[in-house]
Amino acid sequence: MIKYLIALWTAVAVYAAVSVFAGAVGLSAYEDLKTEREKQLANMETLGLINEELENSKNALLYDRDTITVYARDLGFGERDEKFVRIVGLGGSQRRHTAPGQIVTAVKPVAMSDRLISIIAICAGLAVLVALLISDMLNFRYEK
Repeated sequence: MIKYLIALWTAVAVYAAVSVFAGAVGLSAYEDLKTEREKQLANMETLGLINEELENSKNALLYDRDTITVYARDLGFGERDEKFVRIVGLGGSQRRHTAPGQIVTAVKPVAMSDRLISIIAICAGLAVLVALLISDMLNFRYEK
């Protein structure tokens, strides 16, 4: 009779093993989260570089008169004694725009649901129980 507890322990062991490897807080989900963390850190580094570039541009516009002059000329402004010749159809100057970065959305880790893990564990326990019952039935039949 005690050997039938093996079926119960099998179900518990299968549930624990599958949960550790494929469950919502298992190793597979943990690896997915590590991958997402690396993507987010790389994106933060890229955004930091963009921020540094924009900060340098802002400082140049605030404190460097020559930079302001270059930007003003790109926009079509000049000093009082300057004259411009505009050539229509050449498309104007190339304006420098800094890319704002990109949105990196986190992907939810892929994991087995707790219900599916429970069903797998119960099926494993029932399979062991059926195997033990068949073994006992065969032994009982051959004993007679």
